[in-house]
Amino acid sequence: MNETEMRQDGSGPRLQLIKAGLKRRYAKEKIFRTLGIAAIFIALLMLAVLFVTITKNGYGAFEQTFIRLDVAFDASVIDPEHSGDPDVLSSANYSGLVKKTLREMFPEVKSRRQKRDLYSLVSRGAAFHLRTMVMADPGLIGTTQTVWVPADDDIDMLIKGHIKTGGGGGSRVKADKAAWVDTLVKKGAIEKRFNVAFFTNGDSREPELAGIRGAVVGSLYTMFVTLMLSFPLGVATAIYLEEFAPKNIWTDIIEVNINNLAAVPSIVFGLLGLAVFLNFFELPRSAPIVGGLVLTLMTLPTIIIASRVSLQSVPLSIREGALGVGASRMQAVLHHVLPLALPGMLTGTIIGMARALGETAPLLMIGMVAFIVDVPSGIFDKATVLPVQVYLWADSPERAFVERTSAAIIVLLVFLLIMNALAVVLRKKFEQRW
Repeated sequence: MNETEMRQDGSGPRLQLIKAGLKRRYAKEKIFRTLGIAAIFIALLMLAVLFVTITKNGYGAFEQTFIRLDVAFDASVIDPEHSGDPDVLSSANYSGLVKKTLREMFPEVKSRRQKRDLYSLVSRGAAFHLRTMVMADPGLIGTTQTVWVPADDDIDMLIKGHIKTGGGGGSRVKADKAAWVDTLVKKGAIEKRFNVAFFTNGDSREPELAGIRGAVVGSLYTMFVTLMLSFPLGVATAIYLEEFAPKNIWTDIIEVNINNLAAVPSIVFGLLGLAVFLNFFELPRSAPIVGGLVLTLMTLPTIIIASRVSLQSVPLSIREGALGVGASRMQAVLHHVLPLALPGMLTGTIIGMARALGETAPLLMIGMVAFIVDVPSGIFDKATVLPVQVYLWADSPERAFVERTSAAIIVLLVFLLIMNALAVVLRKKFEQRW
């Protein structure tokens, strides 16, 4: 058989070598594809484990244990002179009314130690709840009302099955307290309800009274300042660098520095905010205005880079067509190029804002780690943000704060998912293809 015949029947040595090489190449491609699919599967599995763990630890915080008390709003305690003075009503001994009600419910309790344990069944916020009721309706004075008050955090954890009972060293609830709880359960005087306070209260030393409202409002104010500063500055910078700036060494240095700033650790921006905004400009510590300024510095590189990419994606024919019909350079950019690039700019801005929403380190440097009970009413008020609230609660020793930490993380993740979904929707809605 000659060489031509060997080529025709496919048995030539060169053809066999090529087939062997293709076989090895296909085998490597198959291995690479398998490894890629395995990596995606492992990543999704780890993500699922993270979500399941957080949800498992945090869903209980959306419920709170309440205890039913038949409280006698004794006029001799609340308003002994029957004056109706709001100051008198506000300063009355409502804690004494709660303790009296508990003693009447368990008359067998006599010793001081047992009474102290008995009083700790309900939250310290029970007295404030009674005060709020009387201030809202003074007609309650002299009547007996059925009131549901929040239970102490240890009792809440006991009802949810998170802590042990008994007299052992590992127990946080003594045997007599557990017996009183069992009695209340049999009477139907204990039940779990949706924890409205978690969404309406500010921070508190008492886990059963702690809420995320102050942190959420602080986050909204901080994000508002960040958006109002970073979006126009970032878009304007991108337009200048991409459309108007001369190509020389100075613009090259600016571009390199912008790209480098996008990779700088976030805590460096916190140090910059501490040195400039607090120490030099003497802006108020732990205020959303300072947090917004720091996050603006951190977010600007991301917005500038995304905006420049969006401008580059607009075809050159759009610019040439606008200039060809007599538009100026500024009119071509603002009236024709910018509207087409805006969807990508908005997407980059939202992604940058989502990253800023989850930042903790730079805000710790400017004092937003402070314990703040009041809900801020403006950008200059003392405030904290949701990631910092998570950080503070995670450092607390009470078991109930573990639930609230995970619940706050769930709320933060929901916000992040909404922002990323909004970015996808805006891009799909306004995106145009050529």
